[in-house]
Amino acid sequence: MLFSSYEFLFAFLPLTLTGYFLVARWGREPAIAWLVMSSLFFYGWWNPVYLLLIVGSMIVNFGLGQVLNRRAGRQGHSGRIWLVAGITFNLGLIAYFKYANFAVNTVNDLAGTSLYLEHIVLPLAISFFTFQQIAYLVDARKGITREYSFLHYALFVTFFPQLIAGPIVHHKDMLPQFMRADAMKPFASNMAIGLTIFAIGLFKKTVLADGVAQYATPAFDAAARGDALSLFTAWGGALAYTLQLYFDFSGYSDMAIGGARIFGIKLPLNFHSPYRATSIVEFWRRWHMTLSQFLRDYLYIALGGNRGSSLHRYRNLLLTMLLGGLWHGAGWTFVIWGGLHGIYLTVNHLWRRVAPGFSSHDQGNGLTRSFGWLVTFIAVVIGWVFFRAADFATAVSMLAGMAGMHGVALPNGVAVRLGDYWGPLEAMGMSTYLGGGADFVQTWLWIVLLLPVALFFPNTQQIMRTTDPALNAHVCRPSDELPMPGALSNLTWKPDWRWAIAIGVMSTAAVLAMTRVSEFLYFQF
Repeated sequence: MLFSSYEFLFAFLPLTLTGYFLVARWGREPAIAWLVMSSLFFYGWWNPVYLLLIVGSMIVNFGLGQVLNRRAGRQGHSGRIWLVAGITFNLGLIAYFKYANFAVNTVNDLAGTSLYLEHIVLPLAISFFTFQQIAYLVDARKGITREYSFLHYALFVTFFPQLIAGPIVHHKDMLPQFMRADAMKPFASNMAIGLTIFAIGLFKKTVLADGVAQYATPAFDAAARGDALSLFTAWGGALAYTLQLYFDFSGYSDMAIGGARIFGIKLPLNFHSPYRATSIVEFWRRWHMTLSQFLRDYLYIALGGNRGSSLHRYRNLLLTMLLGGLWHGAGWTFVIWGGLHGIYLTVNHLWRRVAPGFSSHDQGNGLTRSFGWLVTFIAVVIGWVFFRAADFATAVSMLAGMAGMHGVALPNGVAVRLGDYWGPLEAMGMSTYLGGGADFVQTWLWIVLLLPVALFFPNTQQIMRTTDPALNAHVCRPSDELPMPGALSNLTWKPDWRWAIAIGVMSTAAVLAMTRVSEFLYFQF
């Protein structure tokens, strides 16, 4: 069931919300039970069979958590053994469902064997609810969190706004909110704030992300067929996907936070205008923030972090990003994408060491910040080509076109309309081709419209900043991002008729655009 579907908007969400507050009159535990059952129904909508997987996973992890709670803080190896067993169990589930086919195919390609394994369907959200439970086990081992009720634990894992694609939440951050004295009461302020955030996210998804998506796919499909893409065609496809992914994930993150806020629950921020970042380090503080924090806290630091020599630090960075890339998908293109970002981060840290006076985060240096943004953005777009491409050859074909190796060309219809300006362009080596003029214009029109929104418009949490919209609000240093125009930076939501009309118009447009809706891109992970 998609957030951006008629079933969710007009049946599941209102029925679940109404039932939650009605059942809460009988007590906290019945209300929690209602929310757990509703969330499991939400999860099972795609494939009821995998309810057995998520319920079984919760039972095992809850039991391991109880064992680790009793051993928290004690000396000896017993607690560590149980923790390793728990992590092994969780990673084993991911390894089988997500990587078994990939591993067999890789062995066959390298060794020339013909091993065969039936195609394994990837269970929805397995990466997210597994990582969430790994974090719970580690926190239980440290004595940071305790849970004695399986029902409460099930709510922590399955709460539907964050179940499918994050944010990755911690038990200590979410469950105490349900235990507040006023947690089960419907507040008009929470409803207004939550519905506003949800509506903005829905508009981003159905109008913006799905609108530009139709211009990304043809370019990548052409590259997969082996077509030689010209400069503007290749860049048009890459930038269209860059913006599709941005508004798709930003929209989902808003809907998750807004959907939870309707129930009076604050989720952590997961997305904070990453394309404004003026360095790749800052990009990863803004993109999929809870995953970045998980990789830092439970993988990078476990590998040694920045302890030891600089060489060890860069090795740990590279390994973390390689594994982060593999987490996103069972394919070599994802490994390459992760490796690229590991190299990017290493270069960024080296640059800050050897040339601190020219780093993009220096306050007040607009030229340096602009250059830092440009380098960062181009690096990110190149990475997204591998992230989107079906295979390595497709990615190379796209990048060759973006590098101008197949020439620079415009549709004949566009060239004709340039009139006298076409002569000098033709003299410089630009050529024409027949057909595709309308798609070419529409592709670049979407890019010209959406890129400034991503770069200069306030994001949802900035618009809603007076309402304390989410946990762990990201505090930006002005020198780490492109500046917003002054008028836009002051744009703030208020519960008045002007905002009611604006959100109503956005909601109407979003619902009308749902006829072409597609799954969120992060659902495949």
